[in-house]
Amino acid sequence: DSLEGEIQAFLIDEDQLYTYDDLTKVNPVTPATVLKCLQVRYSMKVFYTHAGCTLVALNPFQPIPDLYSLDVMKEYHYAHQPQEFKPHIFIVAEEAYRNVRGQLEPVNQSLVVSGESGAGKTWTSRCLMKYYATVASVSVVKSQDTVERIERRVLDSNPVMEAFGNACTLRNNNSSRFGKYIQLQLDRCQLLVGASVQTYLLEKTRVACQTANERNFHIFYQMMKGATDEQRKEWKMSHDQSFVWLPNSEKTIEGWCPFFMCIKQHILAGILQLGNVSFSSSADESQPCHLDAKSKGTGYCFRAAELVRTLKAGKQSVLKPCSQAECSVRRDCLAKVIYAQLFEWLVTFINNSICADKSTWCNFIGVLDVYGFECFQTNNLEQLCINYANEKLQQHFVAHYLRAQQEEYVSEGLQWSFVKYQDNQSCLDLLEGSPISVFSLLNEESRLNRASDAKTFRVRLEKELCDNANISWDKFSKVPHFTVAHYAGKVGYQIEGMAEKNKDPVPPELISLLQKSNNQLLHQIFKDNETESQIKKGPGKTTVVSKFKNSLETLMKILHFTTPHYTRCIKPNPECKPLTFKKEEVIIQLEACGIVETIHISAAGFPISLSQITTSAVQYTCSIITVTCFKLPAAVRSWLVRNRVRRWNRAAGVIQSTWRKWRVRLYLNAYPHVLNDVCHRLPQLAIQEGRVPGEDQPVHGGTRLHKGSAQGEDTNTFQKRFHFVHLMVFSFSFPAQGSVKLHCQRSPLLYADRQPDLKSDVTGFNEILLEKTLCLTAPEMTKYI
Repeated sequence: DSLEGEIQAFLIDEDQLYTYDDLTKVNPVTPATVLKCLQVRYSMKVFYTHAGCTLVALNPFQPIPDLYSLDVMKEYHYAHQPQEFKPHIFIVAEEAYRNVRGQLEPVNQSLVVSGESGAGKTWTSRCLMKYYATVASVSVVKSQDTVERIERRVLDSNPVMEAFGNACTLRNNNSSRFGKYIQLQLDRCQLLVGASVQTYLLEKTRVACQTANERNFHIFYQMMKGATDEQRKEWKMSHDQSFVWLPNSEKTIEGWCPFFMCIKQHILAGILQLGNVSFSSSADESQPCHLDAKSKGTGYCFRAAELVRTLKAGKQSVLKPCSQAECSVRRDCLAKVIYAQLFEWLVTFINNSICADKSTWCNFIGVLDVYGFECFQTNNLEQLCINYANEKLQQHFVAHYLRAQQEEYVSEGLQWSFVKYQDNQSCLDLLEGSPISVFSLLNEESRLNRASDAKTFRVRLEKELCDNANISWDKFSKVPHFTVAHYAGKVGYQIEGMAEKNKDPVPPELISLLQKSNNQLLHQIFKDNETESQIKKGPGKTTVVSKFKNSLETLMKILHFTTPHYTRCIKPNPECKPLTFKKEEVIIQLEACGIVETIHISAAGFPISLSQITTSAVQYTCSIITVTCFKLPAAVRSWLVRNRVRRWNRAAGVIQSTWRKWRVRLYLNAYPHVLNDVCHRLPQLAIQEGRVPGEDQPVHGGTRLHKGSAQGEDTNTFQKRFHFVHLMVFSFSFPAQGSVKLHCQRSPLLYADRQPDLKSDVTGFNEILLEKTLCLTAPEMTKYI
């Protein structure tokens, strides 16, 4: 009664509930109060809310352009304390980025985006990639063209992969039918230099089989919408032609533009044509099946290898015609294996285009976007693997925060009463445990050299796993199935066809056919394909479950050695209507992912630890450096330029002054007979100027000049001027020698430096003098005299 009273008292002030930007401030913390707070914030168009160590993101199901603009990115990136701002996905992104800059162990970061199908995980991943491509690409050491090229390639790779890997399902118009982990590679300056993509479990069965009201992969619809008349003619597809594997083609997806790559158009067109092929049984069982009349105009030519299978008896091989059902299975198998290999080739192609060399990057920020938890009317192996992946991610969150946080308090000797939470380890033991589990029994059934029987397999599951409370059976159901109690709810799985899907058999005749294909791309992607592991029999055969489990274990190891950041995407309503909040839909998701327990632990625990203080201090220091780092380079560069110009000016002055002195000495040294002629003309020059030199002043050739002055000029002044000429004439007494060569060893220009910043053994004009010598002739000298 007391708790109910507190809840009612809290909910009365509904107008103020939208101000709770962190759910740890809610008091009391119950599913009802948390739900109401989120509902009010959603009605006020506030879609992000903190929940302790996680961020809750509600899907608005409509574009909110101002929420993810460039100005908003800069606001969060340059803030000293982004946590003081309104909750946003950019806060999570910036926190991870600053952890990399602070180089706090573990330096590498992982952003785990989780939620059920249609909750907005793909959109959130796009926002994270756009944020890093924006804030981590401002470089002063790289050219802007290089930065834009990296950013463009990283961002453009996302819609390409979504076109080939996403589809419209009953719960989501843009559902990811594969998982991906994108590593954004950063150099030592925390600049984006590349990226790499790892993918998990493409739902290739969708190529040949679509559930009612669902669609095939986006790329097929985009291709048909954007195809020209010439392309349709080349593919032998008319405008009015319909395709079995292209259902609901009239339905459009808002925001999707026609996109396809020229090198794959004809292959995709061939897959669609393949879906229109059907068979009819032959009257003679020893003969292969025939194509139906309506299939002959599809433009697809079947070969004998596709209608006949090879049986081995010892060392001999026997050809046996396939039945009508077997031919249909082979047709579907051919389409699936082509599309799957094409998708893997595309991922490799993208990685080769955007991945940086290992020597150029040292840390990474990973963005994990996997398929959400799924529960349809009919669930099979695909849904079992998808939900298994979500179980692994939920257990990672439980181990990393819900359990580890409380154990840390106890180890430090703090008073703490454990908060109960849902631990899904028992469900994981049911699915992947050793020695007996659902996966181990399924692999054994798939490796038997016989057709699987659904009823027999169900009996074995019930016998071996009857002690596990997470699995149950409906004994009154006529369809063999089993039900698993997942962390997000119970899901029933149909057993029929599960073992065959796990085998994923590819007939060797089809592989051989594709390896001999005239299509260059098909020949390339299948020539090096390791088909032995797919077609060989026995216990060593690789199954879908074992391959997916191994890849998922690799992913979990990566997450274990990185610092995780959690974002929980919530789907407000199952119809994907804008701004529609259904309580019953949201409360199930909140309880499934442990949001309420997370809030309890965060609210009851200590708000900050020593490691967080250190982290905050480092982040603040890094932010201060980032305020200064943009101003400091400009000031330093300005000072260096001014200093360089001053050194250049001083060097130019030395060169000019030294060269003028040396040039005069060269002229006087090279032609003394010219000076003699000038000396003989000095009396005439003096008389013309009205001056009479002193009588006892000797001149060249024994001539004496008499004392005296004219026009009132002082005699001493004239004697000083004449004495200067006298010194110039008689300081050099050696005879004329014609042209004179300048030798660098005697030149004072040896010490001149016209470019002080250049490191060279020879500087100044000596660079020129070493190449050729300077010669002066008498007429050239005379004009200076």
